[in-house]
Amino acid sequence: MREFGLIGKSLSHSFSQTYFTQKFQNLELTDCSYELFELADITELPALLASRPNLAGLNVTIPYKEQVWPYLSDVAPSAARVGAVNVIEVTADGQYIGHNTDYTGFRESLERFYPDRGEDVAALVLGTGGASKAVEVALRDLGIRYWVVSRNPLSKGLTYDDLTPALVAAHALIINATPLGTYPRIEEFPPLPYEVLSPQHYLYDLVYNPRETRFLQKGAEMGAHTTNGFEMLCLQAEAAWRIWNK
Repeated sequence: MREFGLIGKSLSHSFSQTYFTQKFQNLELTDCSYELFELADITELPALLASRPNLAGLNVTIPYKEQVWPYLSDVAPSAARVGAVNVIEVTADGQYIGHNTDYTGFRESLERFYPDRGEDVAALVLGTGGASKAVEVALRDLGIRYWVVSRNPLSKGLTYDDLTPALVAAHALIINATPLGTYPRIEEFPPLPYEVLSPQHYLYDLVYNPRETRFLQKGAEMGAHTTNGFEMLCLQAEAAWRIWNK
């Protein structure tokens, strides 16, 4: 039996188990299973790995995409470049290799959602965690200027207090890379002056459960284009599957 799974702190929102279980059924893979492993702290990871000798691969989600680094045998160039890990490959000789497929999933999804990018397009990236780092690399590769927005006034970018109506109006692409609005806390949303959004704005939320977050709802009410992170989830999951089966 080949075992796969997802590690994170709170996984009630996750669709990964359903996604991969359905994939195994579609491929008639009766020797594969996928489980959710909630870890109260990343220090619990070694015990989990030791207890699962048939483990062939893991996905990694909030808040461990950066914290998992010291527990890996090595990191692939994709993870090194982004600075975060969302996939762990377990090799035949028992090595744990960190990869990043968030970058691939986000970039491909963004190019479909926002294909007509002009030279002057600018973005706001809400959040500074592991997912945000993948978004930043993708935006740089696409030639899109951006600001990172954080609650921390000591961060490298802007704070939410800096998001004046004029600044938000001038940034056509706004990406929520925070967990705000994720099930079950669906009433939460990033503090923005939503009243200045327009049909010229594109809102991308990495959250996919619920399907339409309050962030997206409030943008849609002003005529903005919106999409959630489900396509990104599927694209990064397929990239992870290729890594586990190479």
